[in-house]
Amino acid sequence: MTKHLRIGLLGAGPWAAMTQAPALSGHPDVVLGGVWGRRSEAAAALADAHGTTAFTGEDGIDALFASNDAIAFAVPPDVQAPLAAQAAAAGCHLLLDKPVATTVAAARDVVNAVEEAKVASVVFFTLRFATDTARWIADQAAVGGWFTAHAQWLGALFSPGAESPFAASPWRREKGGLWDAGPHALSALLPVLGDVVELTAARGPSDTTHMVLRHASGASSTVTLGLGAPLNAAGVSLVLLGEQGKAELPDGWGSPVDSFRTAVNELMGVVRTGRPHPCDVRFGLRITEILAEASGRRPGRGADTATR
Repeated sequence: MTKHLRIGLLGAGPWAAMTQAPALSGHPDVVLGGVWGRRSEAAAALADAHGTTAFTGEDGIDALFASNDAIAFAVPPDVQAPLAAQAAAAGCHLLLDKPVATTVAAARDVVNAVEEAKVASVVFFTLRFATDTARWIADQAAVGGWFTAHAQWLGALFSPGAESPFAASPWRREKGGLWDAGPHALSALLPVLGDVVELTAARGPSDTTHMVLRHASGASSTVTLGLGAPLNAAGVSLVLLGEQGKAELPDGWGSPVDSFRTAVNELMGVVRTGRPHPCDVRFGLRITEILAEASGRRPGRGADTATR
């Protein structure tokens, strides 16, 4: 099959090395058109591993945009947002990571740039592209009649003894589970229960946030998010309760490389047809709006929650 879409990769950290780079370089219809990284040595190593060109510095960003049809992002959200707006203005389609940004203004700037440039966009909410979970979400949305839902996304990145390449991520340590795990939970809840029309949020231990949501369908949900749970308390669950009984999100999300490759395929579909994707940058903006509202409604940290 002819390779017809050149996609550059912005980012050279652990997530880019684990997911985006192998998915793009192994895609039969894509040319990985270069890697840009804030650290030149990381960009060079990742580019060399996948047989492409390394770009560095401000000039490198412009050169990456100029030589590609689309850009995939694997950088912190508040680095991503202004560069995504810049890429859209340069005529590049966008394959963004979640969250799009951690401020509503920055996310809205990306939406405005996409709309003005008339480029395609997809945000990689993993659950929406992993085969089993994507099918489950679609099935539950089709069933309807849900009364309430309970979601828990607890990681142990910040706990003693935890081993994760993402534990040292400065933005995760600053923003916590609300911004890192929150997009996962909301990306699954909103297509099933409808948009959030009312929310309350409260802090828990470490970086934990509890949200109570009212949805457009009339259903309610509770969501617990954190990255600083003890190792034995970490885990993910999402349970729906309603007229049909109980439905639980399947365990395991499959290979992130396969899921990202699906996101690439769906971006290519948007480019080909012009039809917006359900997980486009506008949906990414809505997730940012909800998380920003939750962040503003949490009471301030007490002495027992000030330190992770």
